Amino acid sequence: MTGRLYGVGLGPGDPELVTVKTARLIGAADVIAYHAARHGRSIARSIALPYMREGQVEELLLYPLTTETTDHPGGYQGALDDFYADCAERLAAHLDAGRTVVVLSEGDPLFYGSYMHMHKRLAHRYPTEVVPGVTSVSAASAVLGRPLVERDEILTVLPGTLPGEVLTEHLRGTGSAAVLKLGRTFEKVRDAFADAGRLDDAWYVERATMGAERVAPLKDVDPDGVPYFSLALLASPAERTFVPEREPSGGPGEVVVVGLGPAGRPWLTPEAQDALAAATDLVGYGPYVDRVAPNPRQRRHRTDNRVEAERARHALELAGQGARVAVVSSGDPGVFAMASAVLEAAAGFPDVPVRVVPGLTAAQAVASRVGAPLGHDYCVLSLSDLLKPWEVVAERLTAAARADLVLALYNPASRSRTWQLAAARDLLLEHRDPATPVVVGRDVGGPGESVTVTTLGELDPERVDMRCLLIVGSSTTRVTESGTVYTPRRYP
Repeated sequence: MTGRLYGVGLGPGDPELVTVKTARLIGAADVIAYHAARHGRSIARSIALPYMREGQVEELLLYPLTTETTDHPGGYQGALDDFYADCAERLAAHLDAGRTVVVLSEGDPLFYGSYMHMHKRLAHRYPTEVVPGVTSVSAASAVLGRPLVERDEILTVLPGTLPGEVLTEHLRGTGSAAVLKLGRTFEKVRDAFADAGRLDDAWYVERATMGAERVAPLKDVDPDGVPYFSLALLASPAERTFVPEREPSGGPGEVVVVGLGPAGRPWLTPEAQDALAAATDLVGYGPYVDRVAPNPRQRRHRTDNRVEAERARHALELAGQGARVAVVSSGDPGVFAMASAVLEAAAGFPDVPVRVVPGLTAAQAVASRVGAPLGHDYCVLSLSDLLKPWEVVAERLTAAARADLVLALYNPASRSRTWQLAAARDLLLEHRDPATPVVVGRDVGGPGESVTVTTLGELDPERVDMRCLLIVGSSTTRVTESGTVYTPRRYP
């Protein structure tokens, strides 16, 4: 007996606008599937999260591209067709096994929804039901406080991706209109309203019913920073417009310490991206803050790298005033990063909630590039003696070497610390064979990435800087002829 497929509409963003039926189906499903762009953050999942439960299988359907070019032989559409076919077969495997599959869709599943591509490929093969949801157009009308249509008026819904002259022609000939998919199409859409003589009557609604909701006359909106989840609305020509004011949240906000991973957005987890998207303020070391895509509604607080305590207190103070603060760290915030500093400072701010969102560590990233050198027990050490004396570093290095642990060495050198790595190498050579494999990874995931496999005896400290991480193998670590490095899980 096969499973059953549901395409469910989640509404425009407010989890309280999810229908009772959709909430029930989400909670009962064996498999929850949702689409996301290449950054990995799924708005659909964040809306559905209050209704999900532990133990459900999640299928992330990650688009291979959005608007960028592709070398796929079938071009842009060919790449998407292959993607949708692959997604459908992934879901079909669950359905063949008798599992109930719920595919999440923002708004309504069959109103510009990504679910429809699964529906076309699966609905004729499996029992299927579509559960409608509140559309973004309905939500925009509600927050604007104006009816979409009255009596015999006509409503026209248009995608902003249409050519400008086509948009203009439709806007001239309709009573009410909603133009979706703004983002990078915003200026073209605004010009079409102007050319149709309707700009003065048009409104802009951004993220209707979400926390960052915004309403403004279309003509007054700055094109910079207009998100995809916004629309232009030409409502029924009622006499009055009201925009309901949201109640102030009251009380403190929160601090989320977010791990950015070792490099760019592909290394970010969906949870980290959700936390960054929800933040009103970003706090962190300048280069790390710069790695987060700009958002005009967010305030960015860039600081020097040596003021961790002050940075932590500043974040907590902002949250105490009601801000949702994301403190950003490279890699994982709990590994030689900001989580400890924030939690230590949080003792003075008992009313401010603090949570930590993990990230991919530099050690894991470097290891992945060569194979599995961290396949058995390993030790993580920082060679920096700025916050602890070198005697302690040396003691720990010696202990790890004697214990035959693989070592992941952070902060191996800097412009002001030039001798520590050579000293560490000499200490390790007292207990390790000079032929012990050593992996030197620099800027892994970034534009200057380089990964070198050498040995402990041949390690040249002059070629290592602060952007490097070293992995020193144990007695069981092996290097294959192809250059793969691994440490067996069995110990002799």
